Amino acid sequence: MITVSDVSISFPGQTLFKHVDLKFTPGNCYGIIGANGAGKSTFRRVLSGYLDPSTGTVSIPATMRMSVLKQDHFAFDEYSVLDTVIMGNKHLYDIGREKDALYLKEDFSDEDGIRAAELEGLYAEMGGWESESDASRLIQGLGLSENILSQQMSSIADSDKVKVLLAQALFGNPEIMLLDEPTNELDIDAVAWLEEFLIEYSGTVIVVSHDRHFLNNVCTHIVDIDYGKIKMYVGNYEFWYESSQLIQRLLKAQNKRAEEKIPDLQEFIRRFSANKSKSKQATNPFVGFSPDREPGKEILEVDSLCKTVDGEPVLRGVTFRLDRTDKVAILSENPLSVTELFKIIMEQSAADSGTFKWGGTVSVSYFPKDNSAFFDDNELNLIEWMRQYTQTEDTETYLRGFLGRMLFSGDEVWKPAKVLSGGERVRCMLSRMMLYGSNVLVLDKPTNHLDLESITAVNNGLSDFKGVVIFSSHDHEFIQTIANRIIEITPDGVIDRRCTYDEYLEWKAQTKKK
Repeated sequence: MITVSDVSISFPGQTLFKHVDLKFTPGNCYGIIGANGAGKSTFRRVLSGYLDPSTGTVSIPATMRMSVLKQDHFAFDEYSVLDTVIMGNKHLYDIGREKDALYLKEDFSDEDGIRAAELEGLYAEMGGWESESDASRLIQGLGLSENILSQQMSSIADSDKVKVLLAQALFGNPEIMLLDEPTNELDIDAVAWLEEFLIEYSGTVIVVSHDRHFLNNVCTHIVDIDYGKIKMYVGNYEFWYESSQLIQRLLKAQNKRAEEKIPDLQEFIRRFSANKSKSKQATNPFVGFSPDREPGKEILEVDSLCKTVDGEPVLRGVTFRLDRTDKVAILSENPLSVTELFKIIMEQSAADSGTFKWGGTVSVSYFPKDNSAFFDDNELNLIEWMRQYTQTEDTETYLRGFLGRMLFSGDEVWKPAKVLSGGERVRCMLSRMMLYGSNVLVLDKPTNHLDLESITAVNNGLSDFKGVVIFSSHDHEFIQTIANRIIEITPDGVIDRRCTYDEYLEWKAQTKKK
């Protein structure tokens, strides 16, 4: 159990949250949610012991071991994959290293023998003899080959390091697991395996995630960080969301009938207008794409595209044709395959062979996965940055309208583009796309770096869009609610089915059984 008592976090000129009293108990999974900047990362650091609260205490029984998902992909480069996973239980790993070092001594003494016997007992009691098979089970569950265990961490791909560090956090049955965005970069099967693992897990799980489907499947409670407060609700994300919407509707109805509440509302406005960060939390972004004209029948024809990157074939004979009613999710176990396909059809990369052709009535807006070229070393303020992409009106009022939809208001529009956070960059890129009036949208991981409110806004905007969408995402709910067609790029070719995401997964599961 974790007991949070009267915890507050304050920095000079700002209080993130105060008077927090919570209990996290075994057998439950707690999803931490909140807008970017609300304090999710800070609260996670307080729970893990990396940051002392300004007031109050966080109590964890000394007998309980907490495992934290590491984010530094280079921290274990000098170790093997097997050692990295086993270091999820550092005490077990240290016992194994000390024991092995004793047996390698040339002048092995009686004292060494006594110590080795003690270590052998501890090692067996902690499940040390099963550690390699346990590590293998976790690695294979996340979709990696058992052979990777003998490789150095420095030699494996970043996407594989993500899975190894997740296996490390899951290793050794810790009493408490603290997982920050555990589904990032995981493929469909790995996410499904992780969900089953956490559902069956008997300890306490605390997870920070922007994946609504994942939160719905694994969470028994939602911890909402909002307006300087942290509150816990029983139920998964969907239950919390529907409940919060109902409460808002009830409050609106009450406010319409009760004029005496006007002073309270005025005080609310005064308090939040005085604090820009809180003001931002009180407002949800708006994403809406309006095509200037409908596309014709010819949208995009892709024929036998092939591409090799660093000696690895990422596209092999990719062929498909888009229709005017398509909203297509492009899937692949290799995310580089999708990114290269998008770069090729947007003429930012050349295919090794094959062709593609856009229809004559098509206008395309592109959201690249890597947006650094748009912002790094860019001295322009946000108004000037947006003005680069206007094709008609470029007045400050007009541009402020698009920036305001994505929560850039007041003096924020004068910030240099180069200082923006990851989430702010994404919101600027979406504002840029909304300027164009395109009838085809190409988006590569558009929800990366966004909080749940912003993800929902993008989700709604693409669902309502009257044009063609071709996109990639790891967000199950995002794909399910937008796509009417699924194209998966595999090493053996392209799978192309007109259906929802859930129907596609069901079809794949049935196909595997056969």
